[in-house]
Amino acid sequence: MAKQYAQVVGIIVVLLGIVGLIAGEGHLFGIINIDIAEDIIHLVTGAILVYAGFQPNASLARTIVGVLGVIYLLVGIVGFPSPTLFNLVPNGYTIWDNLVHLILGILGIAFGWFLTRETVATT
Repeated sequence: MAKQYAQVVGIIVVLLGIVGLIAGEGHLFGIINIDIAEDIIHLVTGAILVYAGFQPNASLARTIVGVLGVIYLLVGIVGFPSPTLFNLVPNGYTIWDNLVHLILGILGIAFGWFLTRETVATT
């Protein structure tokens, strides 16, 4: 399940990074932060997720999804008191950015470490 999650979410995050680079700086549709730092982070984390989703090792995929889930969760939590993440994000996060990061964090942790599907080898 972690591999499928990584495939879908990775592709979406990469596409968001590409759209952000094309759209420029500011807030996409006035709600989602797009700036060069955020777009590069989306491209990198999305590419890592895509790699995790399409490589053969399910254990590695679960670890990558879980670790990125923790990172996204922390970004979502810190984004509320510090929308610029201590001046790392120039345009600042909106509540929608924070909610998306929290959801990705919770789902990443769940799919990475709690919703694992055991495979049984048959002879």
